[in-house]
Amino acid sequence: MESNIITINENELTFEPGETILEIAKRNKIDIPTLCHLKNTIPTTACKICAVEVRGENDLVESCATKAKQDMIILTESSKVIQARRKSISKFLASGNHNCAVREFDTADWTSFQLDVLKSDGKEDLCPVWGDCELQNLAYRYQVKTKGMPLNGCKYETERANPFIIRDFSRCILCGRCVKACREIQVNNAIEFGYSGKDMKIIAKQDAALKDSDCVFCGECLQACPVGALVPDKIFRDERFKDTKKVRTTCSFCGVGCQMDLFIQDNKIVKVDGADTDLPPNNASLCVKGRFGYEFVSSRERLTKPLIRKDGNLVEASWDEALNLVAKKFMAVKEESGPDSIGVFTSARITNEDNYIAQKFTRAVLKTNNIDHCARL
Repeated sequence: MESNIITINENELTFEPGETILEIAKRNKIDIPTLCHLKNTIPTTACKICAVEVRGENDLVESCATKAKQDMIILTESSKVIQARRKSISKFLASGNHNCAVREFDTADWTSFQLDVLKSDGKEDLCPVWGDCELQNLAYRYQVKTKGMPLNGCKYETERANPFIIRDFSRCILCGRCVKACREIQVNNAIEFGYSGKDMKIIAKQDAALKDSDCVFCGECLQACPVGALVPDKIFRDERFKDTKKVRTTCSFCGVGCQMDLFIQDNKIVKVDGADTDLPPNNASLCVKGRFGYEFVSSRERLTKPLIRKDGNLVEASWDEALNLVAKKFMAVKEESGPDSIGVFTSARITNEDNYIAQKFTRAVLKTNNIDHCARL
């Protein structure tokens, strides 16, 4: 049976019918940059960053939406492609407050622009995603510096009224990734494109704040945003230049077993992201508890020693003293009222392994099935 062959940058590659050029390139470790593309969603071809040159075609084609055909010959970094990408990147940089040192002003205008942006941000710092912005990375990669940009052209104020997510419309490039994440990945349908032309913005429930909409704060849009338009209202924005360790773990808030990446600084969790999009069961998606419910880990109110009641007051005790007391109480209740008079509560804030041991103890030692947990955030 004859194989389907496509050539990308002089590499002959096989493909399955229906695969796009972008899918084939990614599978073979060939980098084609994107901005609006979001895996496992319908391509919109809005950003044009993924455009490539196909021999025999007069115009560039969007690799995210173009299906591979037999004997296609493709160039992903030709001079024509690079010129088109520079033009698209320049357009995005001109769309708002992208103060990442890739603009060309005279000294007075540059200072004025920076001061206006900092005033809009309400901070004395650079963009909160400096160093972690896909648009910035592309601007440096293709050496794009744009002249004649508007100064604070966005008329929509930054929304800070939400408990977890800051919405900075001045940095939104209208790529639509947040909308696709909300509507096609999580299927919450909480946000959409609103208005038209120069007034276009991403809105929630007739342009309400997220907290007053159908948003459940899963943070899928936050993880999908390629720029600084959606940022977590957390310490990570201010501490992003510290040494950060990424740790893969399993969420314990419920029994699904979602895989997540913890970002650790100074032995403290500062950010949580969903793990790889190809890693089940959650494929990088998280709920509000998994993504934002981590501050309790480092809480100063967290108990570090057992407490027992003496003379009506809770006092610190050794582990041996506390465990012996609990064991005696359990035995007394069992003898007097039977094992089903005992119930055990565990917590979603402990590990799955600890919860497993708790249920084994409840069923094997206490001889009851009365075990449940409280999963409050």
